[in-house]
Amino acid sequence: MLTATDVKKIAYLARLGIDEQDLTAYAHDLSNMLDLMTRMNELTTDGVTAMAHPLDQTQRLRADQITESDQRSHYQTIAPLVEDGLYLVPKVIE
Repeated sequence: MLTATDVKKIAYLARLGIDEQDLTAYAHDLSNMLDLMTRMNELTTDGVTAMAHPLDQTQRLRADQITESDQRSHYQTIAPLVEDGLYLVPKVIE
């Protein structure tokens, strides 16, 4: 069971501001969450298949079609510096 002092330390480390009157409620809620995690950790999950999503659905995707022509050379004609199809920019990290 977490105490108000524990919550103060956690809040300090996380750089969170918590009002003094809320410390007891936070301690109770966090203790309940940790208790739930402990109980879940004790469950046997052998033979349980991991799920990517709780619903057995697939996402409808649109067809991947090219809708625009390659205009790189057109855009690079107005760029200040270009080399081998790449834009050259000033070095900012030494």
